[in-house]
Amino acid sequence: SVKDYYNPAVTVIGSDNEKAIGIMKEIYKEIQAPIATVSIQVAELIKYINNAFHALKITFANEVGNICKQLDIDSHAVMDLFCMDDHLNLSAYYFKPGFAYGGSCLPKDLKALKTLAHDFYLPSPIIESIEVSNSLQKKIALDMILAAGKKKVGILGLSFKKGTDDLRYSPIVEVTENLLGKGYSISIFDENVNLSKITGTNKEYIDQHIPHLSDLIDSSLEAVIDRSEILVITQKDKRFSGLAGKYPEKRVIDFARIDDDYTLTNYSGICW
Repeated sequence: SVKDYYNPAVTVIGSDNEKAIGIMKEIYKEIQAPIATVSIQVAELIKYINNAFHALKITFANEVGNICKQLDIDSHAVMDLFCMDDHLNLSAYYFKPGFAYGGSCLPKDLKALKTLAHDFYLPSPIIESIEVSNSLQKKIALDMILAAGKKKVGILGLSFKKGTDDLRYSPIVEVTENLLGKGYSISIFDENVNLSKITGTNKEYIDQHIPHLSDLIDSSLEAVIDRSEILVITQKDKRFSGLAGKYPEKRVIDFARIDDDYTLTNYSGICW
């Protein structure tokens, strides 16, 4: 306990009193760790979040271990390798609340792991629930758009992440498909999606879900904005920043946290 006290990753001070914060910073000034001053509510919640995630890590590793044992694989060798990756696996990269995941890798490989567990009759509730939670996030996104009460929607970013034309399992594709089925008028801007260059499984996927994409997509961001009553931001593109302030008559729904000003009444964020 003493060692942990003197070697924390961070010292959290939760207070709404500047004098109290100053006193506590003075007390902790000799501890070689950053001091984070936050609201009382954030300080209260972070303990729960930390320990819930620690519990998640343990149970996830155990489910991986159960699968490995059935495959006669050393689970510790697998997880030792997993822990060597501090660029993605042990990092802050995926820990910013927002929209659902998509693309060609995560859904495919998650399905493969679930299938392995199923083949060995292994209950794996953590692994099995990942897709359930991701589907729920897509439903939340759809419900936000439906609740806005307007029928003309501009989608700013169609691929599953910025900088790619990969539309496979892109969560906004599924949301757009649902909106089209409900009679919404859709306009799409994504400069990386060139329909003449989309081939193979990427083309098959989008043809199945949005067969008339060529009628919806526009190379002009301004044209998409002009035609839309609701603007749905799905990617961190600096051109999408400040739209709520620039177009106060339009509803802006942000799935990417593109801005830091959340005081505008025509702006909504999915997790903030």
